[in-house]
Amino acid sequence: MITTRSPLRISLGGGGTDLPSYYREHGGFLIAGAINKYVYINVMRPFTEGVYLKYSQLEHVRETSEVQHPIIREAIKMLGFKTPQIEITALADIPSGTGLGSSGSFTTALLKALYVHRMRQIEPKDLAELACEIEIDRLGEPIGKQDQYIAACGGLTCFTFNPDNSVDVMPLNISMDTKFDLEDNLLLFFTGFSRSAGAILKDQNTKTKSSDKDMIANLHFVKELGLKSKLLLESGKIEDFGALMHEHWEHKKRRSGGMSNSHIDEWYDIGMKNGATGGKLVGAGGGGFLLFYANDRNKLRHAMAKAGLEEVRFTFDFEGTKVLFS
Repeated sequence: MITTRSPLRISLGGGGTDLPSYYREHGGFLIAGAINKYVYINVMRPFTEGVYLKYSQLEHVRETSEVQHPIIREAIKMLGFKTPQIEITALADIPSGTGLGSSGSFTTALLKALYVHRMRQIEPKDLAELACEIEIDRLGEPIGKQDQYIAACGGLTCFTFNPDNSVDVMPLNISMDTKFDLEDNLLLFFTGFSRSAGAILKDQNTKTKSSDKDMIANLHFVKELGLKSKLLLESGKIEDFGALMHEHWEHKKRRSGGMSNSHIDEWYDIGMKNGATGGKLVGAGGGGFLLFYANDRNKLRHAMAKAGLEEVRFTFDFEGTKVLFS
C-alpha cells in the first residue's frame, strides 16, 4: 500500500493571473500558502484485475477507458498501465468546491502515488506540470496553475507565470515572526456554499481571450497588488498587508457577477466591523471560505460564530506533496 498527501492552499495576492489566457500574453504573479489540511490518496494492487476506485463514489471497471472520474482516468493513462490492476482510495480533510484548491491537491497526490507504485521518482515542479497537463491540457478545465504548484511545492511561495509557459518558484522571504503573525491573525471561515471553480473562471477566461479591456485592466491591477503584497510581507508590514486584502477583494468582485452574493457580502461586512482589517473569498469565488486578517481575533471569531460561520484553524505546510507510507 502507498499513501500520499497534498496540502490545500490559500491565496495571499495576485490570484487569477495564473490562467494561461492571461499569463501567456502578460505574465502572471501570485503568492500562495499551503496549509495543513490535506487530500490523501491510497494506492494498492488488489488480487483481481480491474480498476477499483473509492472516492465520493465507488467504481469497479475492467478497462481504464471506462473510468468515470476524469482525473483518475487521465492519470492512469498518463502512467501507461497496460493491464490495470489497481485500487485507488481518496480522502480529504475538507470537501471539494470550497476554494482551497482541492482539485490540484488531488491530482498531485494521485500522480505522486502512481509514480511510487511504478517505482519512479518525480520532482515537485515536474509533478506540478504533469498535474497541469491533465487538468488544463487534457481535460480542458478553464483553471490556472497555482493549485498544482503550491500543492506540489508547499510553503509560502511566490510563483511567476511566464508567457513561454514556464513557472518560476521562489519562497516568500519572510521572518519567523511574520510567519507566526500570519498563522495567528489569518482566520478562515466556511460560508456553507460549494461551487465549481470552472464555472466562474470560464467567464474570466472568455473575457481575457477576447481582450476585454476591463478584465485585462483588472488582472493587471491584481498582479500589482500581488507584487505589493510580497513587499509588505517581506518587510514585516502585516497590518498594511491586511488592508491590501480588502482592496484585492473589491477588485476581485468586479471580475464576475457570480463572484459574491448577498450572504457573502453581509458576512464580509460583519467581519470588517468586528476586528478584521481586510479579507476576501479564497479561490475563484462564489462560495467556499472567507479569509480575514484580524487585529482583534476574539471579536472576529465571536461575530462570525454568531453569524453561523464555522472557523477552520490552520498552520502553513512546508512539505508539499509527500509519501506518507510505502
